[in-house]
Amino acid sequence: MRGVNADTRRVTPTAAGRLAVPAGILAAVAAAFAYVGAVDPHEPGHYPVCPLLRVTGLYCPGCGGLRSAHAFVHGDLAGALHDNAMAVVAYLGFAVLWTVWAIRAARGRPMSVELTPVRLWTLGAVLLAFTVVRNLPFGGLLHP
Repeated sequence: MRGVNADTRRVTPTAAGRLAVPAGILAAVAAAFAYVGAVDPHEPGHYPVCPLLRVTGLYCPGCGGLRSAHAFVHGDLAGALHDNAMAVVAYLGFAVLWTVWAIRAARGRPMSVELTPVRLWTLGAVLLAFTVVRNLPFGGLLHP
């Protein structure tokens, strides 16, 4: 072919093609929530026990996360917040980020989340504070 440079041709994906990855991620998360919603974490033997809780008796930031997800799936927001408030914040944060990602993908715009050192240290500090408070006597409302 004369006058056609194969290196400069581009294939522009359709909106459906651009939404394939966000849709796949949503399907995986929905399947995980469906499984936790169907298999009750309150019943012993279905899920492993938190190693930190087993060895030290201290709650880690993730302790109660499966029970929180189970309550969330069943529409029990108060129970989900009681089991792990940070997990509920993470569920809602994921929903917002996923929605922004899907809208940007449908419009053909890239999505980027910059994890700057300040943001990572802030997240770490919040998780540490949550972990410390939930293990203190006055943090009983945060116990799973």
